Amino acid sequence: MELITRENLDGVCRITLNVPARLNALSDAMIAALHAVLDDIANDPTIKVVIIAGGGKAFCSGHDLKEMQAKRDAPDGGSAAFKDLFDRCAAMMARIQSLPQPVIAQVHGIATAAGCQLVATCDLAVADEGTRFGVNGVNIGLFCSTPMVALTRNIGRKAAFEMLTTGRFIPASEAKTLGLINRAVPAVDLAAETLSLAHTIAGKLASAVTTGKSAFYAQVQMTTADAYDYTGQVMVDNMANADTNEGINAFLEKRDPDRT
Repeated sequence: MELITRENLDGVCRITLNVPARLNALSDAMIAALHAVLDDIANDPTIKVVIIAGGGKAFCSGHDLKEMQAKRDAPDGGSAAFKDLFDRCAAMMARIQSLPQPVIAQVHGIATAAGCQLVATCDLAVADEGTRFGVNGVNIGLFCSTPMVALTRNIGRKAAFEMLTTGRFIPASEAKTLGLINRAVPAVDLAAETLSLAHTIAGKLASAVTTGKSAFYAQVQMTTADAYDYTGQVMVDNMANADTNEGINAFLEKRDPDRT
């Protein structure tokens, strides 16, 4: 069985985590496979937007705990293997945000621990109204420290800390209110609503979206003054783009832009 399946949908690539029996856990193999697929997509100019979905009854249950426990048999108790696992997972998450294309999480069932981290890491997220989200490692004695990084960059500190320390699941409606997801929709509409959002973005000028995504993540880490200085230069470079020139001329002349 393929760990990940791919489907091309008119400029949108939907990749599906495909280990439903393990609730699409982020095993060593799954992390490597997802990272490799993302690297491949990054070099494909025909793909404008990426959707990450989960097969079966859940989006992603986080790290594979059985696989992690097996690492304890090493002489060091698994410390080196655990460090390698979390470093590779972090690199895969970072690849999502360094990807030229926007990435949308299509979420259903549950998104827990590193699965919730995956949702928080994606640029956008649409969820089934019945989805539950949690960073509930604290319930088994493993505080969700790496998922915390993405979570606290999506929602307010007190809400994040409550989730992390209580292990409480939150419904999709609350996840939307907190800003963890963009939309909560009926289950029957999930795939269509996610694809509609993807196609809306895919219809924009790809060079502008790519420029904007890179600048978005760069400026959010800066002081306000540095961010304005940086983004001012980004806009200068964007204005110099031939596609941007054509897009503005087309708007002023009340015609469709020439995309050739």
